[in-house]
Amino acid sequence: MQDRVTHSYVRWRLPLLVSAVVLILLVPFLLIRQWTAGSEEADRWVRHTQEVEAVARGLEALIREMDSLGLAMSVGGRNPVLSGRLEEAISRIDPQLQQLTAMSRDNPEQQVLIGRLQSMVIRRVDVARRLAMGVAPAERDRLVDELYGQYAVRQLFSDFLGNERGLLAERSAYAELQRTRVRQLGLAALLAQLALMGAVIYLLYRMEQRRTASEEELVRASGRALAVVQTVREPIVLLDANLGVLMHNTAFAELYAGEDGQMPERLDEIGHGAWRDPVIRQRLTEVLSRGRELWDFEHVQRTSDGVSRTMLLNARRMQLPDREDEVVLMTVSDISAQKAAQQRIGDLNRQLEGKVEQVTEVNRELEAFSYSVSHDLRAPLRHVAGFADKLSRHLGEGLDEKGAHYLEVIGGSARRMSSLIDDLLVYSRLGRHAMKLQAVDMQSLVQETRAVLDANREADAGEGMASHRIEWRIAPLPVVIADENMMRQVWLNLLGNAVKYSARSEPAIVEVACETTPAGELHFSVRDNGVGFDMEYAGKLFGVFQRLHKASDYPGTGIGLASVRRVVARHGGRVWAESAPGQGATFHFVLPAQDATSTNEILA
Repeated sequence: MQDRVTHSYVRWRLPLLVSAVVLILLVPFLLIRQWTAGSEEADRWVRHTQEVEAVARGLEALIREMDSLGLAMSVGGRNPVLSGRLEEAISRIDPQLQQLTAMSRDNPEQQVLIGRLQSMVIRRVDVARRLAMGVAPAERDRLVDELYGQYAVRQLFSDFLGNERGLLAERSAYAELQRTRVRQLGLAALLAQLALMGAVIYLLYRMEQRRTASEEELVRASGRALAVVQTVREPIVLLDANLGVLMHNTAFAELYAGEDGQMPERLDEIGHGAWRDPVIRQRLTEVLSRGRELWDFEHVQRTSDGVSRTMLLNARRMQLPDREDEVVLMTVSDISAQKAAQQRIGDLNRQLEGKVEQVTEVNRELEAFSYSVSHDLRAPLRHVAGFADKLSRHLGEGLDEKGAHYLEVIGGSARRMSSLIDDLLVYSRLGRHAMKLQAVDMQSLVQETRAVLDANREADAGEGMASHRIEWRIAPLPVVIADENMMRQVWLNLLGNAVKYSARSEPAIVEVACETTPAGELHFSVRDNGVGFDMEYAGKLFGVFQRLHKASDYPGTGIGLASVRRVVARHGGRVWAESAPGQGATFHFVLPAQDATSTNEILA
């Protein structure tokens, strides 16, 4: 900011100031000089007119003297003295005429009068000489008549002097006008100088004000910058070309200051040799000499508190406004905790790799167990069920009621064990098999599951089992990105439970709905009007083999809801239930927000 203000003053204010000084000193001087010269010229012309008038009067006096001497000699006779004076007067007339002609050369009108005057003077000289030589009285009277009549010069002199007086009046008036102008110009110049001087003083005052304001703002800005630097918890230090400490903040002092709280003047003396590493000095020297920047350079050092720390250094070259040489700004970050955390993370990763190996081994054992359950356990169960059936047919009517009951229990237990094995295998596959994500139409899956459940009820009714009427209320359901087979298991379990536990309600009502949460998640719900359950035991619903009702009342293996939780969890969702005894139950599951772009790509 200070640089911009200074540049502005230098660029605009200083030229204006110089121009004002020139106007104050030079322009009035030139104008007064010019008008003074005009006034002097007017005065010279006034003097010239007066000189012309004096010469003309002198010439007139000579002519009169010549006439008087001629008349005196014509009456008194020839007199050598008078004759000498006459010749002297005649000799002075011509130079006077020449001088008058030269002085009136700039005035054509006066030149005409002088020409006529020369002719008259020549004749008058001739008449004066003839009178001086002596003539008869009659001739004398005629010559006198010519002298004062035909060759009279009084009117010529009167006209000539009248013209000169007119010129004198004009030139005197012009000279006075010039003197008045010079006085007025002097006064105007003085006022202008005072005004310009006031403007210059005001400009200097404003410049001083702005300079003072800029300096104050610079001080405030420097104070703010220093306060910010001192408040930053990251150590900061400013180094000169010799790696001397120019400035540092409080965080740097807390980390590297000595026991007396003083900070050494050189970097290699700070922190009991923490900065004496040649590599650090070389890197900082390259930053200064070549302009290279030091980014995220790790350096292990022992600080003044005796603790070994890993520091992350960043440095770059910069130019300060008050110094000609360049300096280095270096920031120091203590990443010892991060390094320890990284090491801990590495150890945990290695442990996790070991756990993964263990899980992999467990999965292999589960695969082997599933194979054993699927093949080794199914065969004995089939034998038990088959031989129990054969034994029942073999005994025929010889089988009493108790024996028939025993055989029925054996067959039912075998069938229940087989169903339990099937459900366990399904549950195991749901947790181990990779998901095949695709666009799944939940509306179609629910309709398909409803058809399967309706077909099972019709089959049960055909075997003489009691059936009940179900009222389905299925709202529009969206298309989601999921594993279709896993979602099919979810709907089979939830809708199957709703049908099963609402068997004693007439009619049974099963409601399926979906809504979008404010976070964009898909919230599905399945509601029935069955027997319900106590919420005190809701935490056991989704566990394996967990049942809240007797198997004799409602058949099942207790694995269906556990499978639902596993599928929903693998899709990144959550599941829960709400119910009250005798008031039905509502099962909820939520799937994460669907990415519209991904959904469109899969649908395409």
